[in-house]
Amino acid sequence: MERFCGFGLLLLGCFLMSGASLVLHSANPPSVCKSCDPRPGNCMSQHCSSNCDVSQTCPNPQDVCAAVWWREDGVVTLETMCHDPTQPLYGVMLEDVSTSDCLLTSKYVRGRDVRLCACTEDECNERVLLSKPSIPDQTKSFLEKIKRPNIFPELCKFCDIRSTTCNGTGICESSCDITAICTSPDEVCVSAWRRNDGNTVVETVCHDPALPFHGQYLQSVDYDSDRCLMKQVKSLENFYICSCNSEECNDKLIFTDTSSPDEEKKEVLPVLLVTLVPLLITVLVIVSFFYWYHVCRQLKVIDHKRKGMDSETYAIIGHEDNRSDSSSTNANNLNHNTELLPIHLDSVVGKGRFSEVYRAKLKQGVTGVGEPFQTVAVKIFPYEEYISWKTEWEIFSDVELRHENILHFLTAEDRKVERQYWLITAYHELGNLQEFLSRHIVSWEELCRLAGSMVRGVAHLHSEQTTCGRAKVPIVHRDLKSSNVLVKTDLTCCLCDFGLSLQLDSAMSPEELANSGQVGTARYMAPEVLESRMDLENTESFKQADVYSMALVLWEITSRCNVIGDVREYKPPFGTLRDHPCIDSMKDHVIRDRQRPEMPSTWNSHTGVQLLSSTIEECWDHDPESRLTAQCVVERLNDISSMIDVLPISSEQKTSEDSGI
Repeated sequence: MERFCGFGLLLLGCFLMSGASLVLHSANPPSVCKSCDPRPGNCMSQHCSSNCDVSQTCPNPQDVCAAVWWREDGVVTLETMCHDPTQPLYGVMLEDVSTSDCLLTSKYVRGRDVRLCACTEDECNERVLLSKPSIPDQTKSFLEKIKRPNIFPELCKFCDIRSTTCNGTGICESSCDITAICTSPDEVCVSAWRRNDGNTVVETVCHDPALPFHGQYLQSVDYDSDRCLMKQVKSLENFYICSCNSEECNDKLIFTDTSSPDEEKKEVLPVLLVTLVPLLITVLVIVSFFYWYHVCRQLKVIDHKRKGMDSETYAIIGHEDNRSDSSSTNANNLNHNTELLPIHLDSVVGKGRFSEVYRAKLKQGVTGVGEPFQTVAVKIFPYEEYISWKTEWEIFSDVELRHENILHFLTAEDRKVERQYWLITAYHELGNLQEFLSRHIVSWEELCRLAGSMVRGVAHLHSEQTTCGRAKVPIVHRDLKSSNVLVKTDLTCCLCDFGLSLQLDSAMSPEELANSGQVGTARYMAPEVLESRMDLENTESFKQADVYSMALVLWEITSRCNVIGDVREYKPPFGTLRDHPCIDSMKDHVIRDRQRPEMPSTWNSHTGVQLLSSTIEECWDHDPESRLTAQCVVERLNDISSMIDVLPISSEQKTSEDSGI
């Protein structure tokens, strides 16, 4: 009997425990969390919104809502997810996962500052809170005694560059509504004020004093202060910098005059005596230069008009040529205006993997052209393709990129309402070179104009200096093909679509270059790109791959010229292959079989085409080191064009041209 009772009590206990377990399990249903891949976040003074529109029911009851925050190149990025708190997140174990708010804590992961948070309420990771740990009074006293800087990252205003009404006197507000936690405890709050060609801007950032800021090193006597005292940068009249080391101290810009009147009087006379004569000489040189520049530009426009340039092209080119460098700098930046440009989208004129291109109308007064509306092109990226938009915008933002054979860039916009990123450029109604060649047969003169202008654009990309001799960062296109070349109404070309382009900074390591990957269109890839065997120790190898692709485009133009005899229907390079050949197919054709596009024997009937064919063959040589440079091709084409102009035309060539073949 006692055994029976004991057994019964044991069963009753097991039943009660299992029942309690069921109650507890049912009391903790799975969480519902925001779950989105990395995307730009909208940050206010104390919090950031994830901009995530995807909610997920977590797979495990113990999961919590989590978020990861980091900043790169001034852009805040947020990733949201469900997370098992017993497992590491980005290699870090979360410390407090029981709160209802997602409060960011700072961790260093692989040498980079990453902030993480977790919380238990449904969708509580939709908004993450920025925080800065408070320092106990005893710790503050100890740090002051041992003269150590603050061990926690500073809170600073961080809006990068914004327009301002501050006139550089008294005390000004930065008007920045973004407060950021600095990446490192060593960073301090910094502001800069400058005026250029009537435009006044204020820059607010976090900055490490060990590194130069706009070429200037900060002084410890300045950034140890809790006030941002503006000081003029030596040799720059309208450029002031201040730094400080307390929360949001770079919000107030304090302009003071630290020199005494007596000192100023002593300095003025010798400065005037020393600088007066050189200044007068400099002014005369500058005036002479601009006079020469203006005369040459006018002669160039007149020459275009004599060659038959239509009115639309004349309006666009004339407008571009008369822009000053300062206006180009402003145009090549992101449009920070609160009001977006007045643009009406007409129709889609092109589609790619990451974006769509629209023909659009820009309202009068924006570009300065006299028509009620100016036709422009708008390249639209969805929010998910932020990286593609950012890459192309950064290439266009280099003012030294501006060239008549590079697509003219107007501005970039973040269209938050539509959740789209826009790039706004000039519009060319003849479309891309592939479309143009499929519809038209060209003369020898038109071949020279199309090919010469396209090659000049590539040479400008690759060059380390502009035509005026200014220093320039060389750029490689990495996706040169006829569909990425636009045709203007005067039958010159300009390069476009820089989404895969790369700036060849001399400081880039082979590892950074290797991360750029095997990119481009398989049909136009150089052999070394197809095999992934580029010499990453030498940045010239990227230019050599561009030259190979350029040679294929030159072949396309030549194949549609009426001086070669029988002009066949347009086909892209390696036209016997399918529309979109894969890399393996191109390897077999280009590397194993050493095939190149066909050059019929009739191409030797015209001296110019024969010489051009020889140049093309040197450009698509299997050995990258044996290929010509783009600048060398420019000079070759100039020589060929000049030579053909003075050579007598043979009866066979004359008959071919007269027959319109």
